[in-house]
Amino acid sequence: MPLLASPVSRGQNERAPVAAAEEAATVSVAAPPAYSAFPRNQVILILCLASFAASFSPLSSFIFFPAIDDLAQALDISVGRVNLTITSYMIVAGLAPAILGDLADNIGRRMVYLFMMAVYCIANIGLALQKNWTALFLLRMLQSTGSAATIALGYGVVSDVAPPSKRGAFVSGLVVAPNAATAIGPILGGALTSYAGWRWIFGFLAIWSSICLLLIALLLPETARSVVGNGSEKVSGLRRPLLTCFRSPEQVLYSPEKDDGSGTEPVSLPEDGRGSRRFKFPNPLASLKLLWAKDSALITLIFGIFYMNLSSLQASTSTLFVKIHSISGVGLGLVYLPSGIGSCIGAYCAGSLMDHDYRVVAQKNNFEINKQAGDDLAHFPIEKARFRSIWYVISAAGLSMVGYGWSLQFKVHMAVPLTLHFVIGLSTSVVFNMSGTLLVDIHPKSPSTAQAANSIVRAFLAGGGTACVQPFIDAMGVGLTFTLFGSLGMACMGIAWLECTFGQRWRDKMKASGVER
Repeated sequence: MPLLASPVSRGQNERAPVAAAEEAATVSVAAPPAYSAFPRNQVILILCLASFAASFSPLSSFIFFPAIDDLAQALDISVGRVNLTITSYMIVAGLAPAILGDLADNIGRRMVYLFMMAVYCIANIGLALQKNWTALFLLRMLQSTGSAATIALGYGVVSDVAPPSKRGAFVSGLVVAPNAATAIGPILGGALTSYAGWRWIFGFLAIWSSICLLLIALLLPETARSVVGNGSEKVSGLRRPLLTCFRSPEQVLYSPEKDDGSGTEPVSLPEDGRGSRRFKFPNPLASLKLLWAKDSALITLIFGIFYMNLSSLQASTSTLFVKIHSISGVGLGLVYLPSGIGSCIGAYCAGSLMDHDYRVVAQKNNFEINKQAGDDLAHFPIEKARFRSIWYVISAAGLSMVGYGWSLQFKVHMAVPLTLHFVIGLSTSVVFNMSGTLLVDIHPKSPSTAQAANSIVRAFLAGGGTACVQPFIDAMGVGLTFTLFGSLGMACMGIAWLECTFGQRWRDKMKASGVER
């Protein structure tokens, strides 16, 4: 005879599912949303595509240098007029990100990537076919429009998918391809000019950029947090990849039983974390307005000074090595290789170094790192974390720049300036990563706009530096010229000290006054 359950037992059994449901709901509500809903393999793909696209900005400059004389002869113009196209390229490189960076923060990264790469590909086709200086001048400006903002957008993508505690390694991954382009570009440009003709420089860029455009169209998802939150919001149209190789984040449901502790489970971002999808016309003054903030101005000044130093060194390298060491042909392109290799190694090391410094500063300040949902940096001394080791690399870059100038002045063995090229490339790359990452950290809602401001400063400083380096060398010699540049780099230690000392205080004041960044 079956036993009858008591009323108490029946009541407990009836309440059990309700209690379980309430407990599950409590767990669901209490679980913090993941910073990024994208699976790890898709994040790696996103980073690779962003790095690929970012490589076209430096590649367009460095691949062009070996063809200057051939272009002047083919178009029957002076080398000075060809150099004017470099100036026009750099001017647009400073201005275009101010519009495209703000646009990317507004309507999303993917749409702007598609536009830029399409413009860049068309410009290179035109450059390969053009037959006069006017067309060269205008198409170089169009080429710059398509490539200049790719690095700014890349930093925006890193901010979208990487929490602050892991951002150093992601930035290092982003700049691998651009750094490699600075080393490979001159060699590739020299080889194409020698064996196929200067037109094939632009033909190669057109083919290579069309491959990048196709990959972005097929595979790159929208990552902008103003559009898709942490990646879990649905999108349609051009914001969605044409080829879905991965499950979209909204199709993956988080289950505590299946949590592997990776922190990548796609949980919807709270409503206040999503931006409006209403279109706002891009404001090019947003980047300039950003520079009025003391901390932003100091960071971009550090980046700009080191970019000016590196650009001035690279712009004068071919002339100096031809004159002093009688290098020519493909060998002249190989002279740029040590700096490029150093930049790649520096970028790789900077990521691990920054993430280590972040953990050290967090531990020192009893700050608990949240690798899943990301850290709230409002009360964290992020300036001290990012610049904890910058003093060493600033010193290495500045002293190496001075030594480089005097090694050429006294015509010592070529191995000495090339070794210093390597050290300068390595240390400067670390400075770039540290300052660029900090700029993204303090502008979480507009990272691409912040990097656009950085582009403006560095483009105009680099333009001034490259215009002055040869007159300075002619007037006071190569030794004193690079002593001047090295001293400017060393002065950045004082700027970094100001940022570390007062940066958090300035951020607190801006937050108290209601300024959103």
